[in-house]
Amino acid sequence: MAGEAAEIESSAPLSVLAKEIEDVDLSAEDSNSDSQKDPKASDKKKKKKKKKSKKKALQQTDPPTIPITKLYPNKNYPQGEIQEYGKDFTMNTKFNKEEIKRKENLEIDFESLNDMRRASEVHRQVRKVARDFIKPGKSMTSIAETIENATRLLVEEKGLEAGVGFPTGLSINNVAAHYTPNAGDTLVLSDQDVLKVDFGVHVNGRIIDSAFTMTFDPKYDTLVQAVKDATNTGIKAAGIDVRLTDIGEQIEEVMESYEIELNGKTYPIKCVRNLCGHNIAPYVIHSGKSVPIIKNGDNTKMEENEVFAIETFGSTGKGHVIEEGVVSHYAKNPSLTPQSIGRIPLRIPKAKPLLNTITKNFGTLPFCRRYLDRIGEDKYLLGLKNLVDTGIVLSYPPLVDIPGSYVAQFEHTIVLRPNCKEVVSRGDDY
Repeated sequence: MAGEAAEIESSAPLSVLAKEIEDVDLSAEDSNSDSQKDPKASDKKKKKKKKKSKKKALQQTDPPTIPITKLYPNKNYPQGEIQEYGKDFTMNTKFNKEEIKRKENLEIDFESLNDMRRASEVHRQVRKVARDFIKPGKSMTSIAETIENATRLLVEEKGLEAGVGFPTGLSINNVAAHYTPNAGDTLVLSDQDVLKVDFGVHVNGRIIDSAFTMTFDPKYDTLVQAVKDATNTGIKAAGIDVRLTDIGEQIEEVMESYEIELNGKTYPIKCVRNLCGHNIAPYVIHSGKSVPIIKNGDNTKMEENEVFAIETFGSTGKGHVIEEGVVSHYAKNPSLTPQSIGRIPLRIPKAKPLLNTITKNFGTLPFCRRYLDRIGEDKYLLGLKNLVDTGIVLSYPPLVDIPGSYVAQFEHTIVLRPNCKEVVSRGDDY
């Protein structure tokens, strides 16, 4: 290397080198003459050259208390993990580099993508709070409220502009999804539980949906690893023009290559075949397309700029869930227009004002009973039932596999950008 550098220097024009030497000598001469004439002048120059101390960047506290916008005042939030599309990706042959760049500029407008990145950074920091807080002996209510309060603080909750994306799912053991504590719930976490922590953050309706599984006994490690591996397989398989069934087939192959031994008995780890990932639209958590976790023959394709939650569930039970238990999750039906809702008769007097409250506070974002309690609603159960019975509000009961089985879950939100996919919710933890 030194030899190469020497050759480059010697090939420079002599006039250029001479000018550089002259400049160096002159500056040195000026410096010497100044110091000889007036030593104080040299000191003054040194004082003038003193650099201004740079303002230190704000650092997050532990536990986090500083809103994300304060940590990133330029609003340039961290991007997620970037994954390239496969070698056979059509844009590699269909478009040249300039066309790819042009299409990138036309992707989901930067503000929306940046909103997702902001919500993702909130999610990453809140789940660290969750991992530190969640321990056997903690009540489900305290866990849910810790996660939601941290989310509200870091995202700077403000009506429908920013806040919690949906109720915190804290499903344990054979309950796969859609459990969050209602008021008066006394359930406490034990050291033998398999806990799914599924919570969301939104900014301007751009929802980040991401989940992980916590256990406190190493005997469940294989189950957790199988589901994490299956979710990452689904993320890797996803892409523009990819058929949904092909993603499901790859997830199924990976998930069901695992088995686990519990209490002297070996169980195959099965995909929960009637649960799936989904695409996400503004203010709508489940929008249109479903991403299967088994091969199901759905030849629908993913499209450019779509946002998907890739989630997988692995079970030691039947691999099939049913609705069972007390409902806690609800959402206003996003397929109904205000006009069509206005034509639906409501027989319970409380139903109409309750609907107004739901529309004002949640829009079409999912909510739970605790959220209604929090904003001061009371004696609302009959009105809520009326809204559900008429189809204005959708209810989501807990989803459970057979008693004695264990279900694990992992989930990430991805954006299918024109020339890459961004796993916006990816973190160091999963």
